Order: sequence, then C-alpha cells, then structure tokens
Amino acid sequence: MNLNLTGYNALVGGSSKGIGRAVAVELALLGANVTLMARSAERLSEALAGLDTSKGQQHDFLVADFADVEDLHKKVHGLVSGRLIHILVNNTGGPPGGPASTAQVGEFLQAFNNHLIGNHTLMQLVLPGMKEAGFGRIINIISTSVKQPIEGLGVSNTIRGAVANWAKTLATELGPHGITVNNVLPGATMTGRLEEIANANAAKSGSTADAVFEHWQKEVPLRRIADPSEVAAAVAFLASPAASYISGINLPVDGGRTKSL
Repeated sequence: MNLNLTGYNALVGGSSKGIGRAVAVELALLGANVTLMARSAERLSEALAGLDTSKGQQHDFLVADFADVEDLHKKVHGLVSGRLIHILVNNTGGPPGGPASTAQVGEFLQAFNNHLIGNHTLMQLVLPGMKEAGFGRIINIISTSVKQPIEGLGVSNTIRGAVANWAKTLATELGPHGITVNNVLPGATMTGRLEEIANANAAKSGSTADAVFEHWQKEVPLRRIADPSEVAAAVAFLASPAASYISGINLPVDGGRTKSL
C-alpha cells in the first residue's frame, strides 16, 4: 500500500491544536511538507516544532482567521504563488451550541462564512496548482451530523450539511483532473471543543463533565471517546496515493455511534 507523501505539500487548517494538529503530525510522518494554519502564532510555533523532519521535510505556518476571508485569501494567495499545494485539509472550529429554532440569523451567516466560504476560498486558491499537477486531495473535516443531526448543535448541523453537499458537488466536477474530494466525520473526539461542550451540558443539567463523558461513551459501541490521532489517520490515508480511487464520500470516524448507513 502506497502511503508515501514525500515531495507532496499540504495545507492544514486549524492545525495549532486538536484534530488539525494531529492531522499535520500524521502527514509529516508520511513525508509531506506541511503548512500549518490557525489564528495563534504561539500555538502554531509549538505545533511546528513537533512535526517530523526525518525525510528532509520543510514545514512552516500561516497565521490566518477563517472569519476574515479577505485576509485569508491574501495570505494563502501569497503561499500558493510560490508553492504547489497537493493536499488541502479544511478544518476550523465549530459554531457555538444551541437549538436551531432560537439561533439568530447572524449565527448562521457567521458559521456559513467561517466554514463553507472559507473552505471555498482555499479550494479556489489551490485548485490551479492541483490541476497542473494532475493530482489533488481536498479533505474536509466536518461532523457526523451530516448523517445524523446532533441535538443541541442546530447551527452546526445546518452548516455542516451545506459543506458536505458542496464537497460532493466538487468531487464530481474535479474528478477528471485527478483531484479527489472527501469528508471525514469525527464523532466524539477528545479536544478542547468537546470539553467545552461537556462543561456546558453539565452546567445545564446540574451534573458534572465526567458524568457527561460517561454518558457519551455509553452511546458509542466501542465505549470510548476518540483520540485526535485516530481521526488524523483516516485523513492521512485519504490524502495518500493509496486512496486514489476514493472520492465523494462521507467517512465517519466515530466508533460506530452513527446509526445511519
């Protein structure tokens, strides 16, 4: 199985922590040159220091915010002007929780901008290089909510679904150019965001975060919360030459929790 990414360049969003950082680590281990991207220069610098360079890889980072599309475009345009990006991993923090029925219009617009518009902006910037190379991997880290909506995440459920359909459309359009487009759908994964959601749920129910985690674990057939590295492994496989005939899929990495096919 060819998992070798030596000589490939990857751009990974939200890679200063959590799943994004774990993805960057895996891609570097497979030999890719990784550009980290997130809002915090300090955290990015720490993440950069942890990337493997044993195969002669050269890594760097960009400080950018998906909420500022104009600035995002400017910075990534500068990057791709001198470098072909073979692998794009779209990943950014999810919207705040709450029911869809009480969400303000502005919440939907902000999430749409951060996720779909941000992803689309990056895709358009890296696309010319991918077409020229006849090779590309666009991988979106979304949520299992595109298959089964998650209670209490109304805005996220809505916007994640839009991103999934955007990606499926792109898979059809870009396939003739040797570019695959896939979505990875993490289930409950031990990240800072999951801890925030657990604490919020505990506060509402008068329980504890530990009790919330215990409840979540019981809902998963494997009876545990995922480590970010387990999601990253799926992303790294889809980025590799071995996944050359896989495109347009939604891949849950959730321990079997999602009940739909």
